[in-house]
Amino acid sequence: MAEYLEPKVLCAGDSAVTIEFGDSIDIKVNARVQQLRQFIDRGQFNGVVELVPTYRSLTVYFDPVRVGDVAPFFERLKKLAANTKGEVPKGGLIIVIPVCYGGEFGPDMQNVIDHTGLSEEEIIKRHTAVDYYCYMLGFTPGFSYLGGMDESLATPRLKEPRKVIPAGSVGIAGKQTGIYPIDSPGGWQLIGRTPLKLFDPEGQPPFLIDAGMWVRFRSIDRKEYDEIASQVAARTYKPEILTKSGDAK
Repeated sequence: MAEYLEPKVLCAGDSAVTIEFGDSIDIKVNARVQQLRQFIDRGQFNGVVELVPTYRSLTVYFDPVRVGDVAPFFERLKKLAANTKGEVPKGGLIIVIPVCYGGEFGPDMQNVIDHTGLSEEEIIKRHTAVDYYCYMLGFTPGFSYLGGMDESLATPRLKEPRKVIPAGSVGIAGKQTGIYPIDSPGGWQLIGRTPLKLFDPEGQPPFLIDAGMWVRFRSIDRKEYDEIASQVAARTYKPEILTKSGDAK
């Protein structure tokens, strides 16, 4: 069963509690995670330090001194969790990510071609044809785990992970796609790269993509890639952000 009828509230040490909504990757389960996150953000919870969403749970870090008696704190969380609904999000923000596919930026494009039997042109067409839901950030700061990829593009991870993958690389691993926000090791099949900076410690906010957002990839050529990269370096580039209805924001 993917979704728990009653969320599980579990202690995670003396300053954290985890609320679990299910046991699998499911957008309805994750919708409840994001709803609880919003409830807490708006609820003026005294002592809450940080909220960490995952595919199926939300961990709430708190200051035990400020919270005091945790029993009513936990009970309030439990009631809020019970009021969440497992419905596929119909709205939300869409961030458009420009990607230069193939060539030096997509060293594993041929692997995906060989595995799927599709041409490079068709792979790019299908990869840019849908809006992806960001389930969570993890692995490295700002690494977005995106769901909703056309299953015809599914390709296994590399047998031998790379020691260093350049920041901005767009990859495929199984039925998921994602973007490497910083130079890091990794085993995803690289098909392109974005000139955008997904993680900026000095930015407000530091992450370009957040859990619960939607991502839309747009194919660009090398000339546009270089132009956007220059704007990003100068901090003059403004990412294109839409609402789920398609209106610019």
